[in-house]
Amino acid sequence: MAVQPEGMPCWADAMFTDVEGAKRFYADVLGWTFGHAQTEYGNYVQAYADGRAVAAVVPPMPGQDGGAPPPAWCLYLASSDVAATARKVRENGGEVLMEPMTVGDFGSMLLARDPGGVTFGVWEAGTHEGFEVRAVPGAYCWAEVYTRDVAASDAFFPAVFPFAVKRLEDAHMDFKVFELDDAPVLGRMRMDGDFPAEVPPYINVYFTVEDVDAAIGRATTHGGKVVFGPMDSPFGRFAALLDPQGAAFSVIDVTRTEGEMPALTAES
Repeated sequence: MAVQPEGMPCWADAMFTDVEGAKRFYADVLGWTFGHAQTEYGNYVQAYADGRAVAAVVPPMPGQDGGAPPPAWCLYLASSDVAATARKVRENGGEVLMEPMTVGDFGSMLLARDPGGVTFGVWEAGTHEGFEVRAVPGAYCWAEVYTRDVAASDAFFPAVFPFAVKRLEDAHMDFKVFELDDAPVLGRMRMDGDFPAEVPPYINVYFTVEDVDAAIGRATTHGGKVVFGPMDSPFGRFAALLDPQGAAFSVIDVTRTEGEMPALTAES
């Protein structure tokens, strides 16, 4: 079994009141197919791109419908020991929202929140190693921590996970990159005044598509909204969206790039 590096984004899922509606939307926009609901695990349903596992959707727990949090994509970071990661979360000012829990032989998980309010998951793999494919149409590609308290996130994540931090040399935005073994694995973006005050901090998950404009067309036809873009960048053409139930996500075509890669400077 391949072991994911500590801190590597390894899985994404989301809780939806209307799971069937979510399945129809993401099938149309990202081309996903879905497995059977796993009743012993809260009707958890895996999503597949070309037959390979890329994400999952799940309904609220029984009795939670009225009090369930708004739909949102949750990114999981790999851990070799979720109990040890839980201790690091607490030691560095974070909050453990769901204590480490074993999920059959699939693995163990926890849910946590950084001191600035960013929620994320942690996954210690068993038989379920996480994403079976990345950066191909329908699959996870990238993610960014969107936070108003950049000092808190910048201190917290590299203390809990072995991230090296680099700063984007761009006077127009406050953006940093978390790296593992000299490879970027996660971004950190400051939420400025363009974000309405009622939008909480979150992790923005990017899914790969063949054609961003076509994906936008499918999303809006099926009740989604465009928040930003489409925009060309050195990383690809991308757009930020809301699905019909309000979950934020982005789509990106990594084959369509424009401009030079920005310089990154290591943090001392």
